[in-house]
Amino acid sequence: MDTVIKKLDVENIDKEVIKEAGDVIRRGGLVAFPTETVYGLGADGMDGAAAAKIYEAKGRPSDNPLILHISDISMLDDIVTEIPQTAKLLMDKFWPGPMTLIFKKKEQVPYGTTGGLNTVAVRFPSHKVALELIREAKTPIAAPSANTSGRPSPTEASHVIEDMNGRIDMILDGGQVGIGIESTIIDVTQEVPMILRPGYITRAMVSEVIGEVALDKVVVAKSTDELGTDYAPKAPGMKYRHYAPKAELTMFEGQLSKVIDKINVLASEAKELGKSVGIIATDETKDMYKVGKIVSIGSRKDEESIARGLYGILRDFDQMNVDVIYSETFYNDDLGQAIMNRLIKAAGYRIVDVDGE
Repeated sequence: MDTVIKKLDVENIDKEVIKEAGDVIRRGGLVAFPTETVYGLGADGMDGAAAAKIYEAKGRPSDNPLILHISDISMLDDIVTEIPQTAKLLMDKFWPGPMTLIFKKKEQVPYGTTGGLNTVAVRFPSHKVALELIREAKTPIAAPSANTSGRPSPTEASHVIEDMNGRIDMILDGGQVGIGIESTIIDVTQEVPMILRPGYITRAMVSEVIGEVALDKVVVAKSTDELGTDYAPKAPGMKYRHYAPKAELTMFEGQLSKVIDKINVLASEAKELGKSVGIIATDETKDMYKVGKIVSIGSRKDEESIARGLYGILRDFDQMNVDVIYSETFYNDDLGQAIMNRLIKAAGYRIVDVDGE
């Protein structure tokens, strides 16, 4: 397949390009496009056969649900059976924006889109290109991140091209995305709404709007044992290894000085064994490492810059052909929770507690 790549000026969107992309969606094809979070891989979400092409292109497990993207609240009428009051409050506050809500689905939403579930994930993005494409397609667009399954999500078109060129019909290049990690997912079908995936919209922000909100165990789990063998994903990014670079990634938590000492020791040992080492540091710590390809993810004082650069750094290490990657941790109750959620998945739950050694 020849993939058509079109560059767009987000402030002056070429209507003809959007029309062409909308035609591809309506014909059952696949179009990668920018959102404010990451690039999405879009298909007609109301067409089970089109949704199946997403799974095929990504190599994605079929029980991993997709998110339907809408361009107007009225589109919910054809998708969900009811809109709870908590959902209305959250929609008023955070839509359009980086929040996905889980509703009970209507019969016409295909199980191929929902991963076999009777619920459906819906998001109203704020990115101009995404909104124009959905309006032109005249259908909710199912769109996971536009990368091969398990790889770091794409935050610029070059990442999409690397993974998807020749696999899909079209790529809309809208430049670098703004946020850099996927949307917060909240299940509003339960009496107490539950965050299934943390994101830019934090638990504290949600609580300010609706009061009590729970966290799914996958949000805080540090090992697969905490999930159990029968854990079924209720939303994207919950069960499977995600966001992963090619090299083995290990996280180190505990007192920061001990983390730095531990990484320095392991990096030296790996070098002696002939391995190439990558280290994810911060602006505050990058000069404290002695061995390896040291990359700062940003300042701990600026979590938004860390989130924005996370996936790009993981892909950069792929280009550097490192054998192992060692990373600091970024725990807190705000955006750091979302950053750690992604890093823990990328590491396959390999976390070393230096304080407990």
